[in-house]
This record gives sequence, C-alpha cells and structure tokens, in this order.
Amino acid sequence: MSFKKKKYIVIKNAISQELAEFCFHYFLVKRKVADTLIANKYISEFNKDWGYFKDPQVPGAYSHYADIVMETLLMKVKPIMKKHTGLDLLETYSYARFYEKGNVLKRHKDRMSCQVSTTMFLGGDPWPIYVNPNTKEGRHNKQGKYIASKSKGLKIDLEPGDMLVYRGCDLEHWRNKFKSNYCAQVFLHYNDRNSKYAEENKFDKRMHLGLPAAFAKK
Repeated sequence: MSFKKKKYIVIKNAISQELAEFCFHYFLVKRKVADTLIANKYISEFNKDWGYFKDPQVPGAYSHYADIVMETLLMKVKPIMKKHTGLDLLETYSYARFYEKGNVLKRHKDRMSCQVSTTMFLGGDPWPIYVNPNTKEGRHNKQGKYIASKSKGLKIDLEPGDMLVYRGCDLEHWRNKFKSNYCAQVFLHYNDRNSKYAEENKFDKRMHLGLPAAFAKK
C-alpha cells in the first residue's frame, strides 16, 4: 500500500550505516561538549546554541533544534522522501534528540511545520516507535490539551540509517518507556509544497536552514 493511502512508510537504508554512525558519534561528542560547557558555567543551562537538556517533550533528554549537520541531512534525504511519498517537498526543520534509559515519548501529533516527517535512527540501542493508523484518533481539545487515544498502534523497528516517514499532523505517534541505555534519533520535517501553508512554513519561518529558532518570523 502506498504512502498516499497509509500516510506512513518505512525506508530501509535511507542513508548508509557509515553516515548514520558518523552522525551518531558527532551528536555524542556535541552532547558531551554541551554538558561540559554548562557544568563549567561557560554557558547557561537554558542556552540552546549547543543543544540543551531542557526538552519540554522529553524532560532530561539532550536535544538540538536545527543543528548544522542535521539540517544538511534534511536536504540530503529530500530526494528520497520525494521518491517514496510522491510529493514535492519543502524543508522546514530538523530536530535531533539523545534518549536515555527511562525516557518516554508521549502520544502526540505534530505542528503544521511537520506535515511530512521522518524519524531516523542514528545509533545506540534500538527503540521502536508506534504509529496509530487511524487519523481520527488522538486530538487537541478546545483548550489545546492533547487527548490521546488508547490504540495499541503499529510497532515499527528501525536499524541505523532506516527511517519512518509519516504524516506527523495526522497520525498519532509515540514511544513507550525506554528500557535500554541510550538512543539517538533525528526528526526531519517537511511540508508538501502544494499545501496551503507550505510557503509560510518554509524553513520553519526562518530565513534559511541552519539558523536557530529565534530567527523565525513572528
């Protein structure tokens, strides 16, 4: 069944294992640098230039919005994304996260900059992601609170270099409690160029890729 009908698809070996390993170790080093800079009070723990440990979605996890390497990866895999989705895509942003034992990624749907998204496994211990294929389940109420479904979902396992492509705004997705040691993933987000708000969401409202979120137009 096609991406158009299912709204998700798994792409094996979207990047080589060598490139995935490079990105994984790069992110490990960057995490260590950020930790050292904060511990020595060279930067504030709220400074996001080196990534930060205050991720609101997964408390305690190290994450980085628009890291230069990950933004480059966002551009690199776009032709593969277009081939498998049949869509003309515009890049919005990347978001890398380093998960550790005990972390949970709660059930959610994404914001409009994430119409077509991918989660790519870079390295560490495997951690399956779950997708609810029923687009009618999982929603935000009038107060903006997310009302999660009780669906068991579809379990999707990935190996380094593999990615799950999915309609982030339509499909509820999550990860259960992480029982292994650590895992690095990068989320790569796009908009369908022919959708209503694609031009508005281009580069997540920044002038170009690689810039921090502070450069987004208000």
